[in-house]
Amino acid sequence: MLRDMMSTFELQQPSSVADALVILKKAGKDSWVMAGGNDSLSWFKDRVKQPKTVVDISGIGELKGIREGANGIEIGALTSLTEIVNNATIKAKFSLLSNATGKVASPQIRNTGTIGGNVSQDARCWYYRGGLTCYRAGGNTCFADTPTAMNREHTLFNASRCVAVSPSDIAPALVALDAKMVIQNRSGTKVVDAEKFFVGPAVDIINMTILKHGDILTAIRIPNTWANSTFYFEKVADREVWDFPLVNVAAAMKVSGGTIKEMRIAVGGVEAVPKRLQVVEDLAKGQKKDINLAKLAAKASMRGAKPLNFNHFKIPLMKNLITRTFRDS
Repeated sequence: MLRDMMSTFELQQPSSVADALVILKKAGKDSWVMAGGNDSLSWFKDRVKQPKTVVDISGIGELKGIREGANGIEIGALTSLTEIVNNATIKAKFSLLSNATGKVASPQIRNTGTIGGNVSQDARCWYYRGGLTCYRAGGNTCFADTPTAMNREHTLFNASRCVAVSPSDIAPALVALDAKMVIQNRSGTKVVDAEKFFVGPAVDIINMTILKHGDILTAIRIPNTWANSTFYFEKVADREVWDFPLVNVAAAMKVSGGTIKEMRIAVGGVEAVPKRLQVVEDLAKGQKKDINLAKLAAKASMRGAKPLNFNHFKIPLMKNLITRTFRDS
């Protein structure tokens, strides 16, 4: 594949969401929405994605900022990751999110990257990113799911043709916080649960979110439901910075007198979507938060796990993270 320079495209830089939606409709399916550009420019320079029109929404002010209301906070989709990490309200009420965001990539990337871009990024499978015509790219095979494929970073759960995983550190935290995703298109605005925003290959082999052509993720709302709860986030990656998770875990717990009254927990890097562990949530409810519960939860979290040739290590790794969620939070 030729990778000497980007293909040519028409650059549009709207100043409002309304203008962006008009441009997307006019440009058709050969258009691409770009926010911070960290993921988009990688696609373009490798010529794997060659849109005819790029709609740069980075100048749309209404998509930036963190607003606190009576029912929670709303984060504009173009809000930088650094702003989220440093925001006093988020650190005080929703430290799970600031902790997860602080583990994304590197300080330089967090300065330019946006929360909308992070949760909307595509699969990081190197076969797919390398331009091979796999299922996700419209082909009829998965190059990562063969006897000799290098698949140590790939899925443990619910593979369906594609074995790529969700690469976001922020996505599991949003699922654990029961966040809501605000999406606009020419038909209006819709709000969906973060858990339903992400989709696996059994639902959509091409896309990793429900966003379709003409949709723009405009904001993320975090309700006060889990404000000031007991939180836990941990990420394990090959490198401390500038790397994607092998496995990460995000949990929110309401604990009283040492007993877990309610919890939400999600794991990343093990499925094409942030994997919500409802079996663990049900097991923990009404139980003492102790090492015995931690061990039971770790064992229960493995139900349905089917490792590939080179990622068996993710099973003890994920079990250890679940154990530490209960032990160290």
